[in-house]
Amino acid sequence: MRALAAEFKIHPNTAHKVVQHLIQERWLEVRPGIGTVVAEPPEARAGDRKRLLRQEVEQLVVEAKRVGLELGEVVEAVEAQWAKLEKPLLEVK
Repeated sequence: MRALAAEFKIHPNTAHKVVQHLIQERWLEVRPGIGTVVAEPPEARAGDRKRLLRQEVEQLVVEAKRVGLELGEVVEAVEAQWAKLEKPLLEVK
């Protein structure tokens, strides 16, 4: 922690908090006998992808309800965005 804090010129407590947060978010993992290492990216783990999707959907639903949208409007917006992303990108000339 001290080397990290010195390198980034931050307080050691701040470095510790950052590392703990990255461990909690599963960007880093602690391996006994080795130390703290970079974990496999969350998007590469199927279970994490589903967890991330659930979190994003929850945020979308909460915001949609907050602004008074109906379920059909949200579904329509998601379908429209999905369709946009499925279309091949036009070549830039």
